Amino acid sequence: MTQRRSPAPGRFRAPGARPRRPRRPRGRLLPRGERGSVVVEFAGLFPLILVMMAVIWQCILIGYTFSLAGNAADEGARAAAGAEGDAAAACAAAAREHIPGSWDVDVSCPLVGHVRRANVDVHVPVLFPGAFNLPVTISGSAGAAEEG
Repeated sequence: MTQRRSPAPGRFRAPGARPRRPRRPRGRLLPRGERGSVVVEFAGLFPLILVMMAVIWQCILIGYTFSLAGNAADEGARAAAGAEGDAAAACAAAAREHIPGSWDVDVSCPLVGHVRRANVDVHVPVLFPGAFNLPVTISGSAGAAEEG
């Protein structure tokens, strides 16, 4: 008795099934006329990507400047409230201590009634602190009651 062999896989298809497409050779995925198109597209988009990264970085610097101004004002008011002697100098020194040296800062520490106020104005840098500043100043203010 002879054994019946099953047909080769993929040779026969089920009724209603779509015919198989022939496989492309692995070496060439794009037609010859489109070679290098990815490089050209990347070269065209690369400047746009750099500009977007610079804008995002500038937004991060603006947010960080807000954080620095508020923290420096809090520290300045706290130092002025507990200072013995020249409270304005203690306030300015404490506020400047909490701002990195490359940021431009203006500090004022007035006495309003029995409250020591600290007003800190920090200039926003352009891309890198210490080089150039935007014409924008971020202000932070805080107050603390005088002790003693």
